[in-house]
Amino acid sequence: MNSFTITGSSEGTFFPWFMDGIKDKFETEGYRYSEHPDEPVRVVFQTIDAMNPRPFRRKAQATFVVSVMETHEMAEPILKAAYPFLIRSLSNHLVYICHNDKTTEIYFITPEQGCYKITCHSNKAALFQSIYDRLEPLASSELVIDNEFHSDLTSELWEGDEISESLRFAGKRLDGLNLLPAPFPIDQYLTPRDMRHLKKLYGIGGLSYGNLSSRKDQDSFWMSAAGANKADLKTIGQDILLVKGFNPILKAMQISVPPNLTPHRVSVDAIEHWMIYAEHPQVGAIIHIHAWIDGVQATEINYPCGTIQLARTVAELIRQSDHPERTIIGLKNHGLTITGPDLDDIFERIDGKILPQVPMV
Repeated sequence: MNSFTITGSSEGTFFPWFMDGIKDKFETEGYRYSEHPDEPVRVVFQTIDAMNPRPFRRKAQATFVVSVMETHEMAEPILKAAYPFLIRSLSNHLVYICHNDKTTEIYFITPEQGCYKITCHSNKAALFQSIYDRLEPLASSELVIDNEFHSDLTSELWEGDEISESLRFAGKRLDGLNLLPAPFPIDQYLTPRDMRHLKKLYGIGGLSYGNLSSRKDQDSFWMSAAGANKADLKTIGQDILLVKGFNPILKAMQISVPPNLTPHRVSVDAIEHWMIYAEHPQVGAIIHIHAWIDGVQATEINYPCGTIQLARTVAELIRQSDHPERTIIGLKNHGLTITGPDLDDIFERIDGKILPQVPMV
């Protein structure tokens, strides 16, 4: 059974009512409430103060933290006003409650710049059902961010091969599209301090979103590392890694690396790429970018990156495609996953079609 807890102060009249409604709804749906925030739980709801939005100290990596705050200032755009609090609280999700003279609007903010709204109304059961439907699929999703490193990469691959070299070149082409680091003005939303929090939240050394991979053989593929600068992919085992499998028990990607090297983690989307390569032998390369192309089929739920649920959803849409080896799938409010027989084919197909701003729906 999934467990959850609520922490932080609930002052005034609306906040206690709102948090009690969250508690009652999640318990009704089968979640077990824990009285002790210090024990490992699946979901944490923490109320935060706008003056001091302190992070929750996770006891387990898989804990999904939802920060909840309220304001009486209806600043526009909402995403610009709310996003810094998501980052400062190091949360997976932010529920941003805005009161004005006539209504109360509840916004749901995701790290991938998703921004959804529910208007508070008198039907309590319907309201908290809507809130549960928005949060629960994300809160219950399973992250695959661990790596299982094996120092078994053969010596002839320590400097890479022609496939990893094509990945280096493709990274430079990707940078040339001017889509990195993000498809919204993040430097206008966040202070330098907030930017440092963002790097901590994502565990990256720079704002270099997106990833790319290329098949090595039937069972393995080269892929860019998490947070790697795509324009400067250099070292095998650190900037480019060879993914050889997935351990479903540990929920970890299996990586072959050279010996006597401190490896970097592979991109969080490795589980998605692994599922696609395993099912479609004709797929030779995959690129994920934070951009958009009109008319693409998209996922219905804004699952977090690196989750099994997002990977399965994308894999299913590719399976339904007329040409799985050459398809483009939209990730709702997030970006695109593009398959091709090789990286050159992908770039040729998207040339002149990319919109740098991902639509919010």
